Amino acid sequence: MKVHDTSAAPIVPEPSAGARKPTVALALGAGGAKGLAHIGAIEEIVAQGFEITAIAGTSMGALIGGVYAMGKLDVYRDWVCTLAKLDVFKLLDWTFSGGGLIKGEKIIGTMRELIGDVCIEELPLAFTAVATDLDREREVWLTRGSLFDAIRASIAIPTVFRPHHLDGRRLVDGALLNPVPVTPLIRDPADYLFAVSMDGPAQMAPVAIEEIDPADEGSFRHRVGEFFGRILPHSEGKPREPGALDLLYQSMDLMQANLSRLRLAAYEPDLLIQLPRNMSTAYEFYRARELIEHGREQAREALAGWSKSATPLRPS
Repeated sequence: MKVHDTSAAPIVPEPSAGARKPTVALALGAGGAKGLAHIGAIEEIVAQGFEITAIAGTSMGALIGGVYAMGKLDVYRDWVCTLAKLDVFKLLDWTFSGGGLIKGEKIIGTMRELIGDVCIEELPLAFTAVATDLDREREVWLTRGSLFDAIRASIAIPTVFRPHHLDGRRLVDGALLNPVPVTPLIRDPADYLFAVSMDGPAQMAPVAIEEIDPADEGSFRHRVGEFFGRILPHSEGKPREPGALDLLYQSMDLMQANLSRLRLAAYEPDLLIQLPRNMSTAYEFYRARELIEHGREQAREALAGWSKSATPLRPS
């Protein structure tokens, strides 16, 4: 939308008492566990004196954005930071029917128990969860009804989660068509439009592969690892080859990153906070603290390099 002068790099000062805070419409992109970085980004944006008045989220961005809109981001952050690897695995209700490997009911049920549910239209700020209607082949903006129904639809990664049936529609992950949903926010009456994307250039450092401790061979975790080793095989005596799910996630990341570039070029936000697409795998929720801090640091860096004075206010 606008060309920014990055020669000046002030951090937005804390507004004086009684002054109106600059308002932000915030687009939160997809990314699985990488999307935990949205928590740190949101906290940094708020800490620097902005008021978030509208959020649109895709997939993990919808979950984090919805939880923030409820005013429960601290509750979710404290909970997710306690998760160990086995805790993450226990949240997955595996199935081999219905079009996905995971039902998704246990994850959403846990979230409802943790922070409750609410109708989207009752939230204190405008919220949109972006999903994809498989049968009509179109993007869907969910702005009414149960918040967690909308989130469940938006996170339904094809073949990983079962599609979510809502109002006669078969809905899946919004990242198929809109990985960083700036478009639902274009007409929102905020001063600035920010976007947080998990589709930035890949880091060169390889992702470490954890080995199972031989002393753990009798454990539940080891037996689970053996089972998935059989259905997702790799060559013996050679470096571990990616399994089927690894290849699926990697392929989707690549497609999503290219689609994000196209969409963001067409609908440029006032500020783009971008994180590397390979900073974690899609399921490393046990790295929550680290990923949240990545988001905070990247938001701080992006805001420091952004000239508020060179960015005209959006029309109200």
